Amino acid sequence: MKKRSQRIDYISGTETAYTMTEQEELAYEEQRAGVYDEPNRKEMPVFSGVLKYFPDAIREVAKTSWIGNQQHHPDKPLHWDRSKSGDELDALTRHLMEAGEIDTDGVRHSAKVCWRALSNLQKELEENGEAPLSDYNLNKEQW
Repeated sequence: MKKRSQRIDYISGTETAYTMTEQEELAYEEQRAGVYDEPNRKEMPVFSGVLKYFPDAIREVAKTSWIGNQQHHPDKPLHWDRSKSGDELDALTRHLMEAGEIDTDGVRHSAKVCWRALSNLQKELEENGEAPLSDYNLNKEQW
């Protein structure tokens, strides 16, 4: 379904009438509101660019999260307790030195390397204001 819209050229101050689809209009409004700055959503293929490539590895990292939560907070729902997770790069390196082996809790050190790498990257993105999805987290101290 096409919809007639008006767009104002802010440089010349003139209005132009044109026809756009609802999807185009939504994308235009999101862009104006700054919801998705570059790269756009199509340039961030979470499923086809990550999950589809590494399904078993992602599952193993998720299992690592669950086992870690059971170890540190057996009575609480799955969450990231950031107060117990401040030395990502040191922990990542310790696990990297034992890559290919299984830790005493039954989790692969390589999965722990991935988890720590993701946690470090998440914190970097947040610190640099590049983490738009983290705005949805109500309590960043415990996810």
